[in-house]
Parts: sequence; structure tokens; C-alpha cells
Amino acid sequence: MDNYEINSSTLAIMPIDDETSKVYEEEEIYIVNKSSNSIIKENCEFYGSTYQGRCIGTKTLTGIKGKFPIIIEESRNIIFFPTASIRNSQSSWFALNKIKTLQKINNNSKVFFNNNTSLLVNASIYSLENQILRANLLNSKLYSRKQEFECKKD
Repeated sequence: MDNYEINSSTLAIMPIDDETSKVYEEEEIYIVNKSSNSIIKENCEFYGSTYQGRCIGTKTLTGIKGKFPIIIEESRNIIFFPTASIRNSQSSWFALNKIKTLQKINNNSKVFFNNNTSLLVNASIYSLENQILRANLLNSKLYSRKQEFECKKD
């Protein structure tokens, strides 16, 4: 598969190598002939922004300075966070609202999803917990802004 549209069933995007990724959905797994970072960047554009624009938005809303959680699609609250810097071609990306819990496995982590599937990730549990907190901060800021807007409309 050459292109992939992130949707509300997407759980994770994990690199196989620098040019190929495995995309996990609730019911399907796809091999995509692009890096995980390229899939994220292309989906930002597909949904109406650039990756850089999304990073600036995250930084403005939250003060986060790196390893930015990204709003992929705002109306459906699709937010993804990386396990590493965008400069790292081996970064995996996870959908914030699909994660149920984490478990430490030696120096790695196991991510459990709401649909009772799990993935082993080459990242420390501390790093993943931190990324989840940052993504939740972004989510909270977005929610607050939406609430302010709704109150002003009334």
C-alpha cells in the first residue's frame, strides 16, 4: 500500500525500516510503503494543515518544545504522539484516545489498547507516560478552547 489515511480506528504506526511502516487498526494491519513520520506528515496535510503548522500549534497551546503530540484531525479528536523525535526515522506513533494502559517489560514497554490488543514498543515506560501526559495536555487545551468558543456563541 502506498498511502494510508489515518482514521478513528487507527491505533499505531510503527516503522519496519526507514521506508516502510506497519499500521495497526482496531481490526486490520497494513503495510505502507512510507516511513511512519511521512505518514503523519501527509495526514496533517490531508486534514488541512502542515506538520510544521501542527507543531507550532502544539507549541503555542502547550509550551512543549519537542517530540510534539500532533492533532491529526480535530473534529474527531484524533491526536497522535511519537516515541522519538521526528528526526528519528524509527519513531512510532500512537493514537492518544486508543491507549488503555502500559506495562514495563525490561527496558521496553507494552502498550495495551482499548480493543484488548497490545504492542511491544522499544521505548521506556517513563518516556511513553511522559508523551501521554503531553498529548493529554494538548487535548485538554483544545477542549478548553472549544468550550470557551461554545460559551461565547450562546
